[in-house]
Amino acid sequence: MSDLAKATQKAREFRQREQDILDCAQALFIEHGEDKVTVEMIADKVGIGKGTIYKHFETKNEIYVLLMIRYEDELADMFARIDMTEDKQTLVREYFTFRVKDADKYLLFERLESKLVADGAVPAMLGKLHAIRSSNVDTLYAMVEGQIKAGKLADVPPSWHIAAAWALAHGASALTKSGFYTQFIGEKEPFLDFLLNVAVRMGNKQVLGKKPKH
Repeated sequence: MSDLAKATQKAREFRQREQDILDCAQALFIEHGEDKVTVEMIADKVGIGKGTIYKHFETKNEIYVLLMIRYEDELADMFARIDMTEDKQTLVREYFTFRVKDADKYLLFERLESKLVADGAVPAMLGKLHAIRSSNVDTLYAMVEGQIKAGKLADVPPSWHIAAAWALAHGASALTKSGFYTQFIGEKEPFLDFLLNVAVRMGNKQVLGKKPKH
């Protein structure tokens, strides 16, 4: 094997190990709570030495932010697959499902970001996260604006539509993890299907606009 091939393989293995660390860390954070998870626990789950973790990340805070960046990148990929100008329902369904399908992960990231911002930790990495998120919001804003101009959504600021969708998804995630409300609403999947149908209709011009004359 040539030196170039060896270097390429080593870089590939490094990137794969980094993803393994992130995957295992995320699973542990969800299972035990991020404050109880140590670097040693992450290393044990991956099957590597503690020192190897530090070859990839200086602190747990870096792991936190990279997990959130990966999440925002996945959202960007979802937007890239959807033509909002043609199918508003598909976007709403995909967006809602993306946010709610793994409520543990979504709520973990909400919690982690609040902590990092409050502590003023890793500001440069948080800046990168916020830049990716801003780009996602800009994409979503343009899509919603196009639907408003096409007469398919109520003529209110696009940010209202976006905030309403986020609020519904955030609330749904919290509800599915509430001991009281899970008993109150009954089966999870039928309830989420109901909320999804609400999300699809939410903001439609015929719903919020003037009622048609009979």
